Amino acid sequence: MKKVVGMILTATLITTLLAGCGSTNRSQSNSSGTSSDNITESVANTESNLDTANQGQQTDEALQNEVSELYVNFGESEYFTLHLNDSETAQRIAYYVGSESWQLPIYHYDDYENWEIMQYYDIPSRYDIPSNPETVTSEAAGTVYYSEPNRIVLYFGDGEVEAEYTPIGYFDMTDDLKSAIENNPVLEGWGNKLIHISAER
Repeated sequence: MKKVVGMILTATLITTLLAGCGSTNRSQSNSSGTSSDNITESVANTESNLDTANQGQQTDEALQNEVSELYVNFGESEYFTLHLNDSETAQRIAYYVGSESWQLPIYHYDDYENWEIMQYYDIPSRYDIPSNPETVTSEAAGTVYYSEPNRIVLYFGDGEVEAEYTPIGYFDMTDDLKSAIENNPVLEGWGNKLIHISAER
């Protein structure tokens, strides 16, 4: 009888120990799986952060390479050179245009104050453009400004207009340029005009 009791106790003890080992192994396995998942997630986050950092660095490097000229045509005119200022606003515009040429509509061309000497072109809101506006009271023909929110303003005639503008560059004002601006045709069926801004001719 004592032998039987002893055998039962021994069997119980062995079963308990084996169950404990199995639990420990499962715990280690789960712990190992969780650790592996954490490492994978950490690597993915690091790669994502590196991609973002690389994109930011590429943008910064592109902006550090000063662009002095862009090229603009009005409708189907020849291209005219827009000389850019070395400013954050002008260089950001040049960066965007260098990535993707702009085709900007002129929704209003003869129904606003001073339309005889200036035009404005709306930039899509997806482009984030910094500005440093100053009060301007005298505009020379050929001067180009940035006006919030996301608008390029071109004076093709001299004017005395008080406004808050950020200067971005100028055209060499010629009769050909003035004629191209004034005679830019209205698109049939659209009721507006277009200008095209490019980093290349």
